[in-house]
Amino acid sequence: MIPNDTDLPQIAILCASVPYLLQIRQGHFPALLRMKRLLLLEPVMALCAFSYFLNAPLMQQYVYRRLWVQMTNTTYPISDISRCTANTSNNSNSYEDVQKQASLFSLYTDVLCTIPSLVVILLLVTYSDRAGRKITIIMPVIGMLINTLAYLTVSYFELNIYLLIGSSILSALCGGLGTFLGGCFAYIADLCDTRRQKTLRMAGVDMMIGVLAGGASISTGYFLKTAGFNWPFLTSALILCLSLIYAVFVLEETIKPPTDAVIIDLLPQRSAIKQMVCGVYQMLAGGSRSCKIALALLIVIFISFSFGYIGGVSMITLYELNKPLCWTEILIGYGSALYTSVFLTSFVGVSLFTYCGMPQLLIVLLGILSLAISMVMTAFAKTTSFMFIAIASMLLSKMPFPVLRSMMSEIISKSEQGALFAFIYFLEILSNNVSTGVFNSIYAATVSWCPGFVFLLSAGLCVIPLSVIGVVVLMRVDLTKEAQMTNPLILEEENPLEGPSQKSP
Repeated sequence: MIPNDTDLPQIAILCASVPYLLQIRQGHFPALLRMKRLLLLEPVMALCAFSYFLNAPLMQQYVYRRLWVQMTNTTYPISDISRCTANTSNNSNSYEDVQKQASLFSLYTDVLCTIPSLVVILLLVTYSDRAGRKITIIMPVIGMLINTLAYLTVSYFELNIYLLIGSSILSALCGGLGTFLGGCFAYIADLCDTRRQKTLRMAGVDMMIGVLAGGASISTGYFLKTAGFNWPFLTSALILCLSLIYAVFVLEETIKPPTDAVIIDLLPQRSAIKQMVCGVYQMLAGGSRSCKIALALLIVIFISFSFGYIGGVSMITLYELNKPLCWTEILIGYGSALYTSVFLTSFVGVSLFTYCGMPQLLIVLLGILSLAISMVMTAFAKTTSFMFIAIASMLLSKMPFPVLRSMMSEIISKSEQGALFAFIYFLEILSNNVSTGVFNSIYAATVSWCPGFVFLLSAGLCVIPLSVIGVVVLMRVDLTKEAQMTNPLILEEENPLEGPSQKSP
């Protein structure tokens, strides 16, 4: 049985106190802190993934409904059928106005969070090489918890929704999702000795995230319809608390810092950052001319595809809320669940095509075409069934990410792998945040006359990576030869066809 809403403040205060309770000194509770620890990261990722995908559509719908009430001075229309059937000439422009403001709200949040999140990603990931990986896992979870509790507080007390931008900035200062995923995969890489072991471990994590994301997305709609916003936010906060407790007290550290090291040591941290910058420079400046050309072209393909992909996908929920679709929270949950299955289907696609011996660039090409077709169909989707078909056509669109990471990894020497992925992840996060802001501003400007324009733009941007793939083919850049020159021992030990699946999308 669900408790009364009057119990929410007490439970929320208990959740908020967890980060402070976790800062207790070892002398106070030695038995608890000396308990046997596990090298098992999957529970942390499972709990955080479920909480994140439970919150993602919930937060956007909450902002949308609050803006609706503020701008129309009417209650938000809730019905088991499409809200468009109840639309009249008096509020025909309300949907467009609310869509614009919701899009601008997302734009402000993304712009203000981009710079701090990028800086913290570099600092925390670099510092984890000497202080341990757990700092890159615990700090982002604390940030997610703060942001979730902020949404719960604003929802319960009906405070100004623009306070949520401040909580998002605090979450970004803790690292955000990018730092969390980077730290988790670095943790897994520390535990794995061989490429095959790493591939199986990361593939299992991808499948777990996909399944939990789908389940969370479906449950969001029913949870929202049954209990409103407060209880889903509280549930998410409790899940994050469990994740935080596990990460602090149960999870074992893979990198042991020196016993005489202090927690805050600015000189070693500056030295680590200097080493990272030097490593990135050596990666870009070293190697043969053909190797540098191949790496540059692959980076352009990766970033340009990521820009169009994230920009288009981030607009889907707002588009579903707008007329003529006007989806209910239940339909949004099913749509989000179908989209999250992309993690599973793309992994299956990469595995199957690799087993069949398909060239890596052709796998990338199929993934880009999958996104372009889906975005074009979404732009012209006017019915629920057609919208589901448009989302389903995206099921192979994640394939380019792991394949491109693997290709870049193979043409860079083993001693520069850390610099490579630090550089790629920085560019990816920067591209994702910029694309979300750009697409939000474009959507706000075009929603009144062409709501699907942003999806056509996303499909059009796919021409850039497709063109660069053509350049790679025309230049006859032999990526296999470059890989053999830089990593001959690695390619001799293992089958190079296993490369595309060794990194997570």
